[in-house]
Amino acid sequence: MFIDQVRIAVRSGNGGDGCVSLFHGKYQPKGGPDGGDGGRGGDVVFEVDTGRMNLLDFKWSRSFEAEDGRPGASSLRKGRRGKDVLIRVPPGTQIRRADNGELLLDLVEPGQREVLLNGGHGGKGNARFKSPTQQTPRYATPGGAGWDMEVDLELKILADVGLVGFPNAGKSTLLAALSAARPKIADYPFTTIVPNVGIVPYAEFKSFAMADIPGLIEGAHEGRGLGHQFLRHVERCRVLVYLVDVSADDPVHQLEVLRFELARYSPELAKRPALIVLNKSDVTIPSKRKLKMDYDLLVSAATGKHLKLLVRRIGEMLEELRARELPRPRRLSSLIRPEVPVDEEELIHPDEAKDERWATPPPDVDDSVRRRSKRR
Repeated sequence: MFIDQVRIAVRSGNGGDGCVSLFHGKYQPKGGPDGGDGGRGGDVVFEVDTGRMNLLDFKWSRSFEAEDGRPGASSLRKGRRGKDVLIRVPPGTQIRRADNGELLLDLVEPGQREVLLNGGHGGKGNARFKSPTQQTPRYATPGGAGWDMEVDLELKILADVGLVGFPNAGKSTLLAALSAARPKIADYPFTTIVPNVGIVPYAEFKSFAMADIPGLIEGAHEGRGLGHQFLRHVERCRVLVYLVDVSADDPVHQLEVLRFELARYSPELAKRPALIVLNKSDVTIPSKRKLKMDYDLLVSAATGKHLKLLVRRIGEMLEELRARELPRPRRLSSLIRPEVPVDEEELIHPDEAKDERWATPPPDVDDSVRRRSKRR
């Protein structure tokens, strides 16, 4: 079962109350106030777990509460801090407010840990309020209340390349031919009902993640078919591959529909780097059908024709994109260092620095030479 959207309720812990206590010991009948502070409440913490693939674990557990802080005690003993509640989510999870959809956290990096809600502060004991005029205070402050809210967890698969196409275009077959992923493959539409991810090697010690998105149909941005439900998984892809069945009734119209649906869903997606790949070249080719359409590659996922060329092209595109995102200068001098504005009024002249107590005057070269000659 694949779940990529779920709503949960989270609550941080309340702070412990401060303690009101007066010390009475042997030979100290009026020892004074010794009430300790309360402990802080636990936080609500989200952590990225690479071992999780979807949000299936939240199907049955949808309420998470941190522990409350313990109250303070006598002898200036502070209450124990409440334990945090740790919520592990798969990479690519976004946390949004359930009431207005505001984005609170975007968890992408492996091992990333973020605090969503802080626990309530601990109350102060009466020992905090003693003073020369108030030597026996008999009051303390209560602990702060925690926070609670409902949040929506939305998973967007992290993949470098996204396969977009109509049902039965051969996306699952292509993913199975290029990677070790084994998605379901059949000869009827909507065989793929959940996204599948595979790791494709394209060079020595280099690889990229490819995602197979369920088939799109006309009107997917309005909710038709399964496209609207899973189009969010394409948002993180750096390169899009429009996979078109060259043996379909109208491949040109299919390509136009794919571009239109992505543009209606998100205009930014239509501007992503993309490759137009015609599949099932073992059945027919565009020249035989007299198709007038621009495409980048003609492949056959079933026979493996031109698949190495496709992987090489995708790898080159990803290398170019990574070079733009993370430029690596060859020389240190090529780094552009920002100019820090200097306040001339704060600068101290070397002659004035001698008069300052904390300033160290520059060494006198002639004096050091005279001292060495004197030792000799």
